[in-house]
Amino acid sequence: MDIWVLLKQTFDTEEKITLVNGNIDDTGVKYIVNPYDEYAVEEAIRIVERQGGKVTVLSIGPEKTGEALRTALAMGADEAVLITDDRIPQDEWAIVHVLTAYLTGHKPDLILGGNFSVDHGAGQVAIRLAHQLDIPHVGSITKLDITADGKAVVQRDAEGDIEIIETAIPALFTAQQGLNEPRYPTLPGIMKAKKKPFRQLTLDDIPSFSWDDFAARTSRLELSLPPARQAGILLKGDMHEQALDLVRRLHEDAKVI
Repeated sequence: MDIWVLLKQTFDTEEKITLVNGNIDDTGVKYIVNPYDEYAVEEAIRIVERQGGKVTVLSIGPEKTGEALRTALAMGADEAVLITDDRIPQDEWAIVHVLTAYLTGHKPDLILGGNFSVDHGAGQVAIRLAHQLDIPHVGSITKLDITADGKAVVQRDAEGDIEIIETAIPALFTAQQGLNEPRYPTLPGIMKAKKKPFRQLTLDDIPSFSWDDFAARTSRLELSLPPARQAGILLKGDMHEQALDLVRRLHEDAKVI
């Protein structure tokens, strides 16, 4: 089975976000594999361990994204592809345009990705890609079984309940927390990763890529941190006085009523 995993490199979730002139300052910041993408990598490796095949991790980003791809190779993925090109805008539509052009010629049996990335949190790339490739898509899965007759049976988180869905493959699934427990790269795995195929491409290396309708469809107007949290206020007086004071503060200060 030919499995491809969409992977993104993000800030470590423990990092403090600092803005300089309206832009994120990443000086000294630690980058990691997007946590939800780790579940996708782990699930792909488990499927291949059970049924055979190949796992290829695919990412679009700057050269430093190669660190995240090599982590996936050390976990057990077989190959990695990094598409890095300054002409690609940081816009979901444009990124999907590139992914569609690249994957169309490869015809994967299964595509896995994270439910969303912890930086932008839009959750748009996977579902748009499935639409462009004209394959089924199920998001937020917590269990995945590939049947002998070429179908996939998945369970997905549905607002505190569980949905069970059966679909034909090829298909695209996005991983939710609870799908598995990602393994840590071992030292032998890290050493093997150095010898595994790693391709770094630009848009010029994708024969089927079209510049038509490639422009970004969204733009960021402003980026700011949330206001500093203010100290709590202890209301005084009896219950009637506290209620009046609370309503006044909500109306005059917070302006929410």
